[in-house]
Amino acid sequence: MLIIPKPSPGEFGPYAAAYIDLVPQEEALLSHLHHSESAVFNLITRIPETQLTTPFEVGEWTVKQILVHIIDQERVFTYRALRFARGDTTELATFDHDAYVITSNANQRSLEAIFAEYRAVRQSTLTLFEGLEDSVLTRAGRVGGNQTSVRALAWLIAGHELHHLYSIRHNYVDGSATN
Repeated sequence: MLIIPKPSPGEFGPYAAAYIDLVPQEEALLSHLHHSESAVFNLITRIPETQLTTPFEVGEWTVKQILVHIIDQERVFTYRALRFARGDTTELATFDHDAYVITSNANQRSLEAIFAEYRAVRQSTLTLFEGLEDSVLTRAGRVGGNQTSVRALAWLIAGHELHHLYSIRHNYVDGSATN
């Protein structure tokens, strides 16, 4: 399995450090991504169905919206990684993740359908990164004015997901939710 070393500062925008730092360094990144599916499933299935479409607080996203946001973000990060890995240095724009969530229709979808999409996207992500040569991991391009490497995008996928899973666990599983 390809080892994707942790990116160095300068390979990602300043905002990304908080996500990248969440990923355990002792675990191989692709192994982490491969095994996180069961962690996501185990966490989400502990939450009562009625709470999956109820935001923890007014103005916050629901659990289903968060899951679809994780999927959307992974697709975007993987697309960027593909472009940079293939040598495309065209600067890429950021995207409005709030607008994506609003139009995602996540709360009307079944949890099974969301999990099926999650598995498909994750498999595609793993297939892309497993097919890369070590030499392309430090290739980079610009996203929203920030230099971003292929390996930073891989780490961002994992860290972004962990960020949201910690939030879900805290708000819905550890006894904080009262909805």
